[in-house]
Amino acid sequence: MTSHISLFSGAMGLDLGLEAAGFRTLAAVEIDRAARAPIQAYTAGWPRPPFIAADITQVSAGDLLAATGLKRGEVTLVSGGPPCQPFSTAGRREALNDPRGSLFRDFLRIVDEVQPRFFVMENVRGLLSATLRHRPISARDGTPLTPEEARGSAFAVILAEFARIGYSFTSGLLNAANYGVPQTRQRVVILGSRDHEPLALPTPTHTETGAGGLPRWRTLRDALTGLHDPTPQFQPYSEARLQYLRLVPEGGNWRSLPPELIPAAMGGAYTSGGGKVGFYRRLSWDRPSPTVTTSPAQKATDLCHPCEDRPISVREAARLQGFPDDWIFSGSVSDQYRQIGNAVPVGLGRAIGGALLGTLRDIDKLRAFPTSVGA
Repeated sequence: MTSHISLFSGAMGLDLGLEAAGFRTLAAVEIDRAARAPIQAYTAGWPRPPFIAADITQVSAGDLLAATGLKRGEVTLVSGGPPCQPFSTAGRREALNDPRGSLFRDFLRIVDEVQPRFFVMENVRGLLSATLRHRPISARDGTPLTPEEARGSAFAVILAEFARIGYSFTSGLLNAANYGVPQTRQRVVILGSRDHEPLALPTPTHTETGAGGLPRWRTLRDALTGLHDPTPQFQPYSEARLQYLRLVPEGGNWRSLPPELIPAAMGGAYTSGGGKVGFYRRLSWDRPSPTVTTSPAQKATDLCHPCEDRPISVREAARLQGFPDDWIFSGSVSDQYRQIGNAVPVGLGRAIGGALLGTLRDIDKLRAFPTSVGA
């Protein structure tokens, strides 16, 4: 059995993808009450509903192993994405705490004590460049950066910690659109092996242009076709925002506004740096969605419907993330957006699971028939 323990499960996007690939989730850990309710409701119909725990800092490896009926070293996979807000490129550039002192420590602890054959850790793109300590440019005065201030120092610590507990690994930045997800969402993925088996990130199944004979990226139209959402749930825009959004064509953003209106529309953001591509952004039917955020109605992260003057609905966001239409999210609209936006797209999870199972099958075949190699 390809057994799986899920940590920081959230809305279970990664887990549903791993399930689709062939893993069986036997335990999940999620502290958010609004997220736990749908997990319990949806998985109640599974042949073996997973044990669900709350606070990972209070959960021991023994608790999880007892719930799965397995012993140390018998679990195939532990997966999870420790909370990523400190590493987000959309957040404030503040000094980062050492990952060993954050919730990453608990992910590492569970992996070390459960000793699964493999682990999967995912996180935001900003992890690759995150520093252990950030020194503002204004305070550098030509002084060389210390190792802790160097770009990528936090990621280097994370990899070193996995090596310390005896795991080899491979890592990379994956774009969900390359795996059939109708969304250009990038995630850092680390695959680890206890037994130092050869690991490979999933091979893309789609390309932007159809290069190599692969299908083109899936689009917003592909994702939402056939969706039954007669009373869409969403956070409405204010009239102050709508007066400008109504002027933005499909696929446009603040740059599509009449030049004389842009300063008033953008306010203080008008003179700030960056591309500000999320301001007054209206989606395009024939392109993948940008990253589905936790707040698709906020000024800097707009995900406006292509032809309606509203943000994408809860159910539309769920489609873009690959959730089944019968997956019911709980809590307020804000809670539901947060659960969906924080999730790993189901299709990306399926691709990661498929890559791991491919490694597992190849190695097990080699062990079963060693003399067939090179025949």
